Amino acid sequence: MHAYGAAHEVRNEDLYAGLVRNGAVDAGEIDTTSPVGRAAQRHSLGKRKVRWIQQTLRQLGVIERVPGRRGVWRAVAKKELEKAPRNLVRVAFSTDLGLALWSDCSAFRRIDEPIHLILSSPPYPLSKARAYGGPSVKEYTEFICRSIEPLLRNLVPGGSLCLNLSNDIFLAGSPARSTYLERLTIALEDLGLSLMDRLAWENPSKPPGPTYWACKERVQLVHTWEPVLWMTNDPTRCLADNRRVLRPHSVATSKLIARGGEARSTSYGDGAHRLRPGSFGSETAGTIPRNILRIPHEASSIAPVRRAALDSGLPAHGALMPRDLARFLIEFLTPVDGMVADLFSGWFTTATQAEETGRRWICTEQMAQYVALGAWRLQDAPGFHSSFDLTRA
Repeated sequence: MHAYGAAHEVRNEDLYAGLVRNGAVDAGEIDTTSPVGRAAQRHSLGKRKVRWIQQTLRQLGVIERVPGRRGVWRAVAKKELEKAPRNLVRVAFSTDLGLALWSDCSAFRRIDEPIHLILSSPPYPLSKARAYGGPSVKEYTEFICRSIEPLLRNLVPGGSLCLNLSNDIFLAGSPARSTYLERLTIALEDLGLSLMDRLAWENPSKPPGPTYWACKERVQLVHTWEPVLWMTNDPTRCLADNRRVLRPHSVATSKLIARGGEARSTSYGDGAHRLRPGSFGSETAGTIPRNILRIPHEASSIAPVRRAALDSGLPAHGALMPRDLARFLIEFLTPVDGMVADLFSGWFTTATQAEETGRRWICTEQMAQYVALGAWRLQDAPGFHSSFDLTRA
């Protein structure tokens, strides 16, 4: 790839010579021929090895043949994401329940619709930003506060803000975690929000990491959860209702209810907790969920969208909020007739789950290619209409 990056077009013979010069391939491997196959025709095994790697790079989509020129290749031009022009707000697509805008989150300054839930997974403050970019740790608090401020003025009393954030941001060159989450929480309090909880999203399919500190230096444990920061503008009127997200009783609890509850009379924790005969004997609609949400990434649900991206030549978004996490938060925090807003839509998972649960939604996304894939995900929703051909963006 260094050879292809240094020139617009590279002949195979020049490639071989360059690899020999920089020591990547021995000259003897290139110049020596050996009998190959049943016909025992003589070929350079070194050149065959280089061409095999060349084909691998072609399959990865990073190099391509120069049309009409045998044995001449070039690097594929990097496809940059197309960001919405500044101050442009364009309707990308809509459904009977929702509206997707090709714009950054400043579009919400022009919207007066009451919002019941702001649900988003903002860019993480990574040391190496993904394709869509993102702020540094130092910039992060100001970036988030500036981004959500236009939405907060339309948040109804008791409405909620939920942000899926990263717990794995480390100080430079150190295994110590950054306290950016704490600083962000305090800054959001200054905007008039109150902390309701830090829900823990446990992802059992999360790859092992942090790779350096856990797998190489061995001073950290493997991470498996991310925080979901839940805040509201009025705790006394919070619209959350755990009856909307009750879970089925376990087999043991169902049997306990069936036999009329506990037969024992005892206490625990110096009397802080007491069991009396009949405790847990009443039939209920389900179990109240705990604040640790064990939800794996759902690769199968997003696979068709990834294939659509590949077929259309569109770049897929590098981060994914699982649909079950979005669905749980929407149902828990939003009444059925409520409005859900996402200012960093990415895969438009918030929109798909609002749609499926009967909530209205407004989403902004500033990268045209991601909006196109969002339209692909929602194309079967009632009343779907695409305002312009984003696949040409």
